Amino acid sequence: MRARFRKRSSEAGLSLLELIIAGSILLILSSAALPVFKFTVIRSKEAELHRSLREIRNAIDRYKDVADLNLVRVQVGSEGYPPDLETLAKGVSYGGGVQKIRFLRRIPIDPMTGRAEWGLRSVQDDPDSTSWGGNNVFDVYSKSQGTALDGTKYSDW
Repeated sequence: MRARFRKRSSEAGLSLLELIIAGSILLILSSAALPVFKFTVIRSKEAELHRSLREIRNAIDRYKDVADLNLVRVQVGSEGYPPDLETLAKGVSYGGGVQKIRFLRRIPIDPMTGRAEWGLRSVQDDPDSTSWGGNNVFDVYSKSQGTALDGTKYSDW
């Protein structure tokens, strides 16, 4: 009877050494996965920033094309570009003023700052200007001062 009791107690569970080894292996694996997860989150935000910038810039270009065809009224000196981003989302009278055309459903949120605020440049501004002249919207950029994974600044995209 004694031999049977010993056999059961040795097979009943894990020893303390086995638990320590299993715990340390799990710790090593989780510490290796954490940086990978961090970079995955950053990459997805960067991809979202690229999509948002492309969406706004395409809307600006479509507005410019419609303005060049004299289908919408534009301010003198605006060169046919929209006066602000809200105009792209709210829409403008199209053709003879019967229809309204919108170029954006909404102003996208900058994933780096978490707000729908973008840096704006007009045609009259310098290409690397950080202040907006206020005449029209020729280009947009992120107001984030962060650095991307490729080493460039988000505001330079």
